[in-house]
Amino acid sequence: MVPKSANVTSATKLNGASICVQPGTTTELNLADYFRSTNMRMQPVVIESLQELTAAFVAGRCDAMTTDVSGLVSIRATQAKPDDFVVLPEVISKEPLGPVVRHGDDQWFDIVKWAVFAMIEAEEKGITSGNVDQMKGSNDPAVKRLLGVTPGNGEALGLKEEWAYNIIKQVGNYGESYERNITKQLGLQRGLNALWTKGGLLYAPPVR
Repeated sequence: MVPKSANVTSATKLNGASICVQPGTTTELNLADYFRSTNMRMQPVVIESLQELTAAFVAGRCDAMTTDVSGLVSIRATQAKPDDFVVLPEVISKEPLGPVVRHGDDQWFDIVKWAVFAMIEAEEKGITSGNVDQMKGSNDPAVKRLLGVTPGNGEALGLKEEWAYNIIKQVGNYGESYERNITKQLGLQRGLNALWTKGGLLYAPPVR
């Protein structure tokens, strides 16, 4: 991310720039790799606290700031004048994000994993927070299993059979949640977070 006033439209134009980055992160390593691979020079401005790092960038102590795209758009959105800053188009690394659970807690890991899968499956099947009650009457066996009409999945997870129904009813499918929390709040489009049927990477195994 750079100040709009810098008139920089691409990361390829940052040769010799000073760049704010947090130490000990994959972001710091990715930054070094990108500049090394493109034969450009840069001067890292290393600050551990994200709040202090952001303040330093906004104050002009560095020419650019780097972190995950989701982090950049979030930081930009919280500024007094978001339009004063531009997130450059280059994505310089793969940074998959997801829920994390304590190692060794297998049941909780299964519940969290299948909760995400259920939200993705619901979007693929066209099940939303608004129509989930009607969809319980569907003739689709997969929908019946997902919503607990056909029992078995809840018991396997140690939950009530309507576990997925309750998730969808309260927070919606994956697309609804993304639209509400990411697109509307931060302006970040789905991109690779779209369903596999729509050119994205999201693919959930059958809930059975």
